[in-house]
This record gives sequence, C-alpha cells and structure tokens, in this order.
Amino acid sequence: MKFREFYTSSNKLILCGKNAEQNEELIKNHTLPYETVLHTKAPGSPFCVIKNKKPSLKDIRETAIICAAFSKDWKLNKKDVEVHIFKGNNISKQKDMKIGTFAVKNAKNIIVKKELITKFLENYNGLNQTINEDE
Repeated sequence: MKFREFYTSSNKLILCGKNAEQNEELIKNHTLPYETVLHTKAPGSPFCVIKNKKPSLKDIRETAIICAAFSKDWKLNKKDVEVHIFKGNNISKQKDMKIGTFAVKNAKNIIVKKELITKFLENYNGLNQTINEDE
C-alpha cells in the first residue's frame, strides 16, 4: 500500500492514509506505540503518523496542517480545522467499528488556521503540477 509520504522541515517522515482502508492498514500495521498520530476531530481525514520517537512541536504542527488539508472537514467548510494528537498506544479498535475507524484516548488538540492550510495546499498543488509536467 502506498501511503502519502511527507517530510517535516526537520526531515521526520510522515505517513498518511489516503482512504479508510489505508488508515486501517497504517494504524494496525505501521504504527508503533510511542509514535505520534494525528487525525481531525471530525470524521473523514487521514491518520497521519510521525515516524519518530520524539517529534518536536514544530514537527507536530507541520503534520497537523497536512492532516487538516486532506480532511473532509476542510473540503466541506474551508475554515480552521481541529486536529487531535495522540500516541499509538492510545488507539484501540472494537469489533463493531467500521474500517478506518478507531477509538482514541488521551488526545490533545490543536486548531489549524485556514491560512496555513491554504498556503500548504498552494505549495503542494504547485509541486504536483511541476512533477506531472516533468513526466
């Protein structure tokens, strides 16, 4: 499965699911207990995992922007997005939960400002356009 991959400005790898099936795979098979995970408060976003034991606050903020930018909350509302931050060992799955859905405890939250999401997406879309033109 090919997850979305990003690197923070301090070169920490971030893996993000593209859909419910990938979120399921990412959390079940590619998330260690100590790793930091992000997901929007509202349903319909990628789970984003920072593949590092001790990400900085800047790494977490950068990952929150990515998480928010690819969320249904952003696509529908185009407003600030609330993102939850938690560790891999605070995620659980009950039998009756649908694919890509997990229970989370001990989450902290961060509000990602609309302007930061817009700026990220402008840069991301510009980069993708350049890559596609080179192919």
